[in-house]
Amino acid sequence: MKFLVHTYGCQMNVRDSEAVEALMLAAGHVKAATEAEADVVIVNSCTVRQKAEEKAVGKAGNLIAAKKITGLMGCAVKRMGEDVFKRLPKLDFAVGPRRFGAIPRLVERCLTGERRLLEVAGDDEVPTGLDAHPDAPRTKSGEAAFQSYVTVLLGCDNRCSYCIVPDVRGHEYSRPAREVIAEVRSLAAHGVKEICLLGQSVLRYGVRNAAWSPDDPSSPGGYMEAFPRLLEALNAIEGLERIRFTSAHPKGCTDELVRAYMEFPKVCRHLHLPVQSGSDRVLKEMGRRYTRAEYLAAVAKLRAFDPEFAVTTDVIVGYPGETEEDFEATRSLMEEAGFDNAFVFKYSPRPGTRSAALPDDVPTAEKERRDQMLLADQERRGQSRNERLVGTVRDVLAEGPSLRNAARWSGRDGGNRIVVFEPTDAIRAGDIVKVRIVAAHPQTLIGEI
Repeated sequence: MKFLVHTYGCQMNVRDSEAVEALMLAAGHVKAATEAEADVVIVNSCTVRQKAEEKAVGKAGNLIAAKKITGLMGCAVKRMGEDVFKRLPKLDFAVGPRRFGAIPRLVERCLTGERRLLEVAGDDEVPTGLDAHPDAPRTKSGEAAFQSYVTVLLGCDNRCSYCIVPDVRGHEYSRPAREVIAEVRSLAAHGVKEICLLGQSVLRYGVRNAAWSPDDPSSPGGYMEAFPRLLEALNAIEGLERIRFTSAHPKGCTDELVRAYMEFPKVCRHLHLPVQSGSDRVLKEMGRRYTRAEYLAAVAKLRAFDPEFAVTTDVIVGYPGETEEDFEATRSLMEEAGFDNAFVFKYSPRPGTRSAALPDDVPTAEKERRDQMLLADQERRGQSRNERLVGTVRDVLAEGPSLRNAARWSGRDGGNRIVVFEPTDAIRAGDIVKVRIVAAHPQTLIGEI
């Protein structure tokens, strides 16, 4: 059978989809080049925002109408449970985010005529299939991959008031270090040069399990050192050039983490550190477990040893009860932190979260105004920070032709900044090249070999 996977949502969903593709290939199925030629189509869903869930469910409905064997996987399935078949009565199968390892088996059952199959794991169930990778990872163009995601932490126990992730992804589960190291070694042996370690709050790796000892990387130990020691082990893998990770929480910005950045050269000096608000009152309402001062102290700790250290963030505007004073506190925090980039989201309630019980009392037009103000601030701030890099030489991982100008190539430096440059004939995707920065834009650097 020919199959295809459509993915909506975060990097973790991208990685889950890659694992499903590997499992389907191992089961003897063939990846289709187009949706038209696919016999089986699997839609990997997101439910962090209503619009994302609607897109995935709508796509599955269109596939059912096209008479494909259609499966829905991911977070939306966990949220809806059996109600998924009320939304999509003719759906063939549905699988929660910790049960995607069952998909090849469910496809086989569908081929015998069974329908409306549902598998949703419990919040503490250990997932299967996490280490599934094709023997040689490929890009969408079919070329050998030089970048790959690696999931190290599943679920989340932070319980922020607005977030549905703990309900749909379950409790935290840290993969054994031995398993992660073996996966990364295999990827490096197949030409992968850059990995990005994934977790909803990745710096909490080892809190509930999978910490460390010198003799057995999978045995229990103290979590404060578990993630930095994992970075140390991965830094030693031959052929691997870069290590990234996302997403982080300020509580994880420990001295041990800072030492890992300083001592392990493959660990890229960039951290995505969501702040969500600069108001202590709103942060407390959100259940974020840090104050404005503690967040800024974390940023200062990262920049103290490297002023060019790149910090990016997420911000929510229009949270219930957010006043103009609260909003201005967010603006001033963003200015003080000097973010390299920021992703701004307008608050929308999600069913089942604590904040959904609160009045959504910030008008839509006001949310839009605040959104646009923060984006304009960030454009100016990004321009200023990038201009400081003009004249410097950056190590850039070449990714291929630029989306806007095929005559130029783009790649990223260690701070995850996009760098655009004119290539030479000798450069290949995956090469790390030295590029001198000659011009700067708010979100892009322009350079020359």
